[in-house]
Amino acid sequence: MPKLKTYIVEDSPVIRENLIATLEELGPIEVVGTAEDEASAVQWLSQNQQSFDLAIVDIFLKQGSGIGVLRAVGALPRQHAMVVLSNYATPEMRRKCLGLGAARVFDKSNEIDDLLDYCCRLAAGDTGRSELA
Repeated sequence: MPKLKTYIVEDSPVIRENLIATLEELGPIEVVGTAEDEASAVQWLSQNQQSFDLAIVDIFLKQGSGIGVLRAVGALPRQHAMVVLSNYATPEMRRKCLGLGAARVFDKSNEIDDLLDYCCRLAAGDTGRSELA
């Protein structure tokens, strides 16, 4: 299975490092970069459009928000898979993120396995949009 070149936008160093270790060990993931704020994420993602397949974005960041990242990536000419991984995966937040182009929204506290399943399906060629959650 090919590895998904993945960019992670997460402001907590502990969560970020644990997420990278988990995804790279258990999933078809190669993390190609990270950011902890909106501006850094948008700059890297805009300048490296050919360098990533998937962006995993948290909503609340050190500066700015994941909403701004979703808007910016959604406006790029090349379509990328985007998912949200947040502790604030409320029904309203899920609707807003899906409306901005996120394929899925996962809750950090209890949907990491679902995120891994999504990544496996995406790496195998599934668009990942068949289930809205």
